Amino acid sequence: MKNIQCLVFGHGFKVTRNVTYHVKEYACKTCNKQLTTNGSGHLTELTPKFKEINDVLERIHNKRMSKTKRQKVKSDLLVFSH
Repeated sequence: MKNIQCLVFGHGFKVTRNVTYHVKEYACKTCNKQLTTNGSGHLTELTPKFKEINDVLERIHNKRMSKTKRQKVKSDLLVFSH
């Protein structure tokens, strides 16, 4: 019954995970079909391979953001100490 609603009205996707600023994972509110953003920026079905890629991308992104944040704090401390 859920698939019929999606066939008639289309999927109602919502963001379920922000992997990076540009890569997100989506799921249909009705039938739970999962999609993700591919390398070209288009939506594609979330397969185990894309799930693994998104996990690695998220880990790299978070590591880079924390490193950038630490460098900013360090530079702010140097400015205030002079």
